[in-house]
Amino acid sequence: MSNVSHAGHDMAGHPDVWEMSDRYARMMGGRDVALVDAPVFLVGLYCAVSPWVLHFTTSQSALVTHNLVMGIAIAVLGLGFTAMPQRMYGLSWAICAMGAWMIISPWVVGSSPDTGVVLNNVIIGGLAVLLGLVCAGASMKMSRGAKS
Repeated sequence: MSNVSHAGHDMAGHPDVWEMSDRYARMMGGRDVALVDAPVFLVGLYCAVSPWVLHFTTSQSALVTHNLVMGIAIAVLGLGFTAMPQRMYGLSWAICAMGAWMIISPWVVGSSPDTGVVLNNVIIGGLAVLLGLVCAGASMKMSRGAKS
């Protein structure tokens, strides 16, 4: 039998160690907020289904369509952050704007919304603004790191 253990062998002697290290840094660079991608997606997903969860599909038909479209848009941005983080984190300010819009939308889009609908959209909007700010902060940190 041959000895296939690599005890005593480290990567320092590998001929491509610098290239592999550089590639790893490029691949993992900008993933400081990888844990934010899933919450952004989930906030968008919940926003899209919230009219059916809270049963305001008949009383607020305009807000139903609005939450569905906004939820899908937020979820798509969350998926984009996962798939192409370097390109998408510039759009994190868009999530902040969408969150702010979600906060005021029950009064603008809806017609005399009840407390549950208002609270739902305010919570969704607040979470979107918070997650967007985290993504924007990471984006600014990445851009400063790239200039250095």
